[in-house]
Amino acid sequence: MPARSPEEVDALFEKALNAGNLEGLVALYEPDATLISQPGHEAKGHDAIREALSPLVAGKAQIDLKVEKTVRSGEELAATYGVWTMKAGDQEISGKTIEVVRRQPDGTWLFVIDDPFARNS
Repeated sequence: MPARSPEEVDALFEKALNAGNLEGLVALYEPDATLISQPGHEAKGHDAIREALSPLVAGKAQIDLKVEKTVRSGEELAATYGVWTMKAGDQEISGKTIEVVRRQPDGTWLFVIDDPFARNS
């Protein structure tokens, strides 16, 4: 199911990761999108994003992701600000995220930039 609002991109990310659906995660990104997979490391494009997210899926990570605020620039671009907690095995980490999402020609929304560590410093 495609995202019909900026906030829904995060909800679908949460759903796909918790279900272990790697291809569902990758499909939430524009083909040339950038994911900050860890502080200081950029994964650009679907192949790199798939590679960056695959350890989370393999580790059966579970995430709780909440959008706190959305700022729109016209009808086509938005930034979402959120908080997340992820558990994998006995480890738990949390952070604050900023994402840029863009409305596609079919009306759906996809990540352009996803930085889950942007607000942690």
